[in-house]
Amino acid sequence: MWANKYIYRFPRQWIYFRHTGLHSTLFLKIQKFGKDSDHCCILQAFRVFSTDRISQVQNERLIMDMATCANGKGGSIVDDKAFKEPHGGRQHEMEAKMKHLNLSFAACGFLGIYHLGAASALYRHGKKVLKVVKAFAGASAGSLIATVLLTVPENIEECTKITYEFAEETRKLYFGALTPGYDFMTKLRGCIDLILPSNAHEIAENRLFVSVTSTKNGKNHLLSNFASREDLVKALLASSFIPLYAGFSAVDYKGQKWVDGGLTNGLPILPCGRTVTVSPFCGRFDICPQEKGHMDIYAKVANQDIMLSTANFKRFQQALFPPSQEKMELLYQDGYEHTINFLLKENWFE
Repeated sequence: MWANKYIYRFPRQWIYFRHTGLHSTLFLKIQKFGKDSDHCCILQAFRVFSTDRISQVQNERLIMDMATCANGKGGSIVDDKAFKEPHGGRQHEMEAKMKHLNLSFAACGFLGIYHLGAASALYRHGKKVLKVVKAFAGASAGSLIATVLLTVPENIEECTKITYEFAEETRKLYFGALTPGYDFMTKLRGCIDLILPSNAHEIAENRLFVSVTSTKNGKNHLLSNFASREDLVKALLASSFIPLYAGFSAVDYKGQKWVDGGLTNGLPILPCGRTVTVSPFCGRFDICPQEKGHMDIYAKVANQDIMLSTANFKRFQQALFPPSQEKMELLYQDGYEHTINFLLKENWFE
């Protein structure tokens, strides 16, 4: 702890460090005294247990204090009014940036557990953002998470539990979900029926965009019109990556045959407004893992700018064959943490 009249020269920041194999976080909070103390400021460091407990931090207000109090520029001092009205000019700036937002989740197979961590963080700490999001989009597993976040976000925890159970069952199979005779589609449909509400199609109509690939001409389409819940379920099944790789027939949706949208458009970017992108692969995305010490070489894969790295190659393997329970829990944790970082960066955390 130390005092400095010009402490606001320092931008708000998070400090990460390794601690017993887990990422731990150090939150910074700035406290300002009255005029009698010559605008003396104190910087305090608060250690949070670990990122796997981030959602259970009792005093999450510290993060907002940090973001608000450290918003000064140069050597200027934040005035008393700014402390009484913390939403001031920043609120207008935030509203302007949120004028037309879309949210898109990348195709990723069993790495969808990362998406669930991101969705959980958005539901808990980004509700204002979710209220203004115009459209949700996704491909493959990403379309499933987008649907849950849009139609029944309160079931994210239940969806996470089902995903762990699904992965555990798949790990027991010799070829994973591609094992001959394993009825993946029936299992997946059962999970979808268990999670989605009866009016899911009404909520999703013209707000959810599911990426699929036509078997007729190989072109990508974004499905967004759902006359019934059955239509929505079929669209989600059509976007699944398993039917193609496991040799199953394509899904029939409104008289046409469709397969995995991740083959042609693994990350839908909608034409109007800004599309916030989420991906468990390191690359040019808003929310994703960050890898340092690597050459920044990217490859365009089904509309995704993905970094060429050893870690990403391993992630591709895990997308088809689920990793261990411990690894999946870490992936969930990463998705949660990276989304918190994004919300703080955009001043959207609440």
